[in-house]
Amino acid sequence: MDTTLTTNALMAEQEKRITEDISRERGRLRDFIRRRVPDANEAEDILQDVFFEYVEAYRLPEPIEQVGAWLFRVARNRIIDRFRKKREVQLPDVSGDAEEEHWLDEVLPSPEAGPEAAYARGVLLEELYAALGELPKEQRDVFIAHELEGRSFKEMAAENGASMNTLLARKRYAVLHLRVRLQAIYDEFDI
Repeated sequence: MDTTLTTNALMAEQEKRITEDISRERGRLRDFIRRRVPDANEAEDILQDVFFEYVEAYRLPEPIEQVGAWLFRVARNRIIDRFRKKREVQLPDVSGDAEEEHWLDEVLPSPEAGPEAAYARGVLLEELYAALGELPKEQRDVFIAHELEGRSFKEMAAENGASMNTLLARKRYAVLHLRVRLQAIYDEFDI
């Protein structure tokens, strides 16, 4: 009977410590994940996965010495795992005149550079698509047609009747907006 009481007391103490650790780290960990995962539901799923893994690991014989550091490391690994599992958005090969500027592939990290680069690329692409939605329709259409669909300015000018200079100006304004809008997230990844 004494062993049952001792076991119950140990389990109650473990549960209390787990609850305290989770309560203490929840806010910081949620913010950490949300800065890296734009979808709130997906971020909450990752948070719950991390806490589940913590509860499982806490009951192992080896103690976790620095709980906060351990939780953040697991969260980072879960974020990377999620982005690995997601199908990578492939940008088509862009072909056009030599003087035309195709900066998009140059500013995004290569998906072959490892899981962190693939994660950064995924987050940057999501932010890019959100920023594209903020552009006026004419600028967005020219940017998408040129950078993402690989169409030439000559082809677009012939198709819609706008001069090449007008199309170039629209793309320039789009690029300027996107550079400003995406600079903070780009800096966060220190690319």
